Amino acid sequence: MHIETGLIAQPKLILAGATAAVVLAYYLRHLIRRPQDWPRILLAALFFSVFMEAIHFHVGPSELHFVGAMAIYFTLGFLPALFGFALGLLLQALIFEPADLAHWAVNSLSLILPLLLVHYTIGRRYREQGETLTWGRILRLDAMYYSGVALMVGFWLAGTGTGISAWALWASSYALIVLIEPLVTYAAVRLLKAHEGKRLGRLFAVDNLRIASARQSS
Repeated sequence: MHIETGLIAQPKLILAGATAAVVLAYYLRHLIRRPQDWPRILLAALFFSVFMEAIHFHVGPSELHFVGAMAIYFTLGFLPALFGFALGLLLQALIFEPADLAHWAVNSLSLILPLLLVHYTIGRRYREQGETLTWGRILRLDAMYYSGVALMVGFWLAGTGTGISAWALWASSYALIVLIEPLVTYAAVRLLKAHEGKRLGRLFAVDNLRIASARQSS
């Protein structure tokens, strides 16, 4: 979802910067009241950066990444995922690709806005209301999330002269990620639930999650 620098017009970059600032400022007031989430943001940024740097390929006008979005969301929580994406992208740009700083807000929103959609429509059922999480449900959440990411990238690319076929090629490349990531998420939640209450488990936010057994998960 890293769009090539130079493609997006200045007005959209300004819009992205203002929108990202408003979103992060709004949720910062919630974060201040949740000090237990502060170290989780660092963990989210770390895991996200490792996932992103470990598996990424240039595809058309953007890149294919293993984001680990639902794994981070379910194991660390909503606010750590939201701020972890923004912080992780900032650190990656500073350390690996300074040119990406120009698109920091664009890339952040491409991940954050779909996360908001997932959280406020379906995700809270599992994070806050105790519905049982299965591999099949994680798969649906991942499909919903990456559809949102694809639409965001399509929005940023609109008017840049990038053909729909190039965008479609990039978007379709995420089909494999949508199949793989739920397995990682399910395994991570199962592992952390097994250590719930122990020192390792207290670093994460799986207390309210209910995870189905491998036999029940579908």
